Amino acid sequence: MNSAEAWTLEYFIELVLFILPAYVSNAFPVIVYRFSPWRKPLDFGRRFFDGKRILGDHKTIDGFIGGVLMGILTSYVLSLIGYHDILKGAVLSIGAMVGDTLGSFVKRRLNLPPGSSLPLVDQLSFILFALLVYGAIWGINALSFIILLLLTFPLHIATNFIAYLLKLKSTPF
Repeated sequence: MNSAEAWTLEYFIELVLFILPAYVSNAFPVIVYRFSPWRKPLDFGRRFFDGKRILGDHKTIDGFIGGVLMGILTSYVLSLIGYHDILKGAVLSIGAMVGDTLGSFVKRRLNLPPGSSLPLVDQLSFILFALLVYGAIWGINALSFIILLLLTFPLHIATNFIAYLLKLKSTPF
């Protein structure tokens, strides 16, 4: 692909369809947390050697699994119309959920309470990890990687604000 082709609307649409399983995976746990009666913490309430919770109550088993499954379902639906591969969507989904979980781990080490904001980590940890895992297996070109990071930052802020307006989140970030 030459540089002119990289900046077409079609290219951006393809990038969004490519990364959509990761976006859905990252967003869905908010819905699960809001409506699930179970809410079993992913860290089982355990503490790290520093005495702080490993992740906190907001990172749940049902949210993690639900996020991965919805990302896989998204890639399956997209595969029906020729836009995705289920295995690749699964890798992006799992990568997104692990990246988001790692972001929470960092926030707990910095004494930030669950739901608090840590700019850049909140917006990019999920996508960065998803792309790194995907890239390690199948490769990803640098331009697509950079565009997806740049695209994700404002999209993440906007979707979190929408979730706040819908009362799915208690904070707009």
